[in-house]
Parts: sequence; structure tokens; C-alpha cells
Amino acid sequence: MMAWKIGPALAAGNSVVLKPARQTALSALRTAEIAAEAGIPDGVFNVVPGAGSVLGPALCRHMDVDMAAFTGSTSVGRDLLRYSADSNLKRIILELGGKNPQVVLAEADLDNAAPHVVRAAFWNMGENCSAGSRLIIRREVKDALLEKVVAQTRLWPVGDPLDPATRVGPLIEPAHMRTVLGFIDAGKREGARLVLGGNRVLVETGGNFVEPTIFDEATNAMTVAREEIFGPVLAVIPVDSDEEAIAVANDTNYGWPPRCTPRTSPRPTASPRDPRRGGGCQLFWRRRSDHAFWRIQGVGLLRPRQVVVRPGAIHRT
Repeated sequence: MMAWKIGPALAAGNSVVLKPARQTALSALRTAEIAAEAGIPDGVFNVVPGAGSVLGPALCRHMDVDMAAFTGSTSVGRDLLRYSADSNLKRIILELGGKNPQVVLAEADLDNAAPHVVRAAFWNMGENCSAGSRLIIRREVKDALLEKVVAQTRLWPVGDPLDPATRVGPLIEPAHMRTVLGFIDAGKREGARLVLGGNRVLVETGGNFVEPTIFDEATNAMTVAREEIFGPVLAVIPVDSDEEAIAVANDTNYGWPPRCTPRTSPRPTASPRDPRRGGGCQLFWRRRSDHAFWRIQGVGLLRPRQVVVRPGAIHRT
């Protein structure tokens, strides 16, 4: 996320002020050290750790800042839009939450689909805005695919993130682990069927480990299907037609790229433009080089490989 934003801005000749999340300040400071070693002049790339409640308003209300890009919560994103309106109407790019659908149609190749479904749901412990946390599946193939997804998920060991064999590491902090476990409890209370996981594990290590969790027979009205969990939790939602699959995929306040499986024929039955997500309908984990944000997911467009920022758009402060 950091590289997506600072790379194009620096390449276009801007100065940048980076305010890292409090949980990730060390990696940002190390990046600043590397930038200095690489010859970037003092004052061009600046890292300012600190409380977001103080630094966020200071930066985004500053009259000499012409653009601000933010990755984080929807509530803070709303604040940044207000700060822009209160100051110089600076351009704001917001990359906020997501509740992204994976749509599997009746004639999809289930053996091919299963590992992609697992990767989309549990990569990086589900702590990413583009996690495919809703699996929308035609009812007639749901049980067959779910069996394969569970088998693939069991191949993802939980453990030390420095161990190359580990596929699922700890969550970012204890408070967030408790939040994720709270969402799992909500899924149980609301009637979703727990198929796999659902627990904190490796408690003896003191780490924030939550095992990959799969709920079956979820509805799109349930908390696990509507709220961004930002953890390793997948909600399986059966549907009875392709049209219902698209309607359920669109029934969200968020806007992020979906992943749709084609049928066995080369041409998908569901139109790639049917799901109202920012990236269009995609085949599993293949990602476009741009992300368009809308609804409460965010504002703006990121093209990591193509962005050209107007020189001088971010001023040194």
C-alpha cells in the first residue's frame, strides 16, 4: 500500500509526507532510511510517525498539501473529505474497506476454483481490502465446491510468519484479534453453519492467531456477509440462479473488484460488467493494474503501474 502511493508521487517529482499506521511505523522508517541511502534528497520523502488523530487533521487541512491518499477505515476517510472541504479542496484518494464477492457459477471447473477461492479469502490472514470474503455459489454445486475448499484450506498451516511453511500468520494486534473473534461469534448466533475453524489457536505463543474460518449457509443479511471482518473468515452464500448471484454480489455498501468463475465454455454467462464493483468482473486472483473505488469503499483511482501525478501536487512542508 505504501509503495503504490509514494512510488508514483516521487517519480513524478513531488515531495511526500508519509504518516504510517501506528502498528507499522518501523517498516516505514526503514523505508525512509533506504530512500536516503539511495540518494533521495532530504525533505523529499518524509516519514512522520505519531497519533493519527493529531497528524491526520494537520496534514489534510494544510494549505500547502495539494493531494492526500489514505488507506484505512471508512470513518477516517469521511474525516479526510471534511478536512479537504475545510481547507483548499485538495484532491483526496481513499482506499477504505471491502466486502468482496467471489461468484462461482454452476458449470465452473470446481477443481480449479477451490484453490483460488482459498487464496482470495485467506491470503495475508484476510487482512486486505480486496479479500474475497463472500463466496456466492450456485446451490447445485455448493456442497461439491465446499468440500474442495475445506480440503484446500487445511493445507494452509497457521504459525510463525518467519517460517516459510506458514500460510496464515498472526493478526496485527490483540484488539483486532478480539474483533475478528467477535465477528465469528456473531456468525454462530445468526445461524450460519460453522464448517471449519472459528477459534483462536497457538494461544501458548502469546500470538494473535485465528485459524481460517468458513461459514456455510450464510445469507447476505448476516453480519459475516455484510461487515468487513479484515480477518480469515469466509461466508458461503448459496444462490439458485446466475441472476441471483449477481444481485447478491451487488448487495453491499462497498465497492471492490469481484472474482467470477467462467463456465466450462470460454465465454462466461454472467456479464463481466454485471457486478457493480470497481475493478469489473475478474477471474479469481488475476488482478487488473488499476483499482477504482466507490461507495463507502473509497474515492479515486489507483493505477500502480501507470499513475502519473502532476509535478508539484504534493508540496514540501
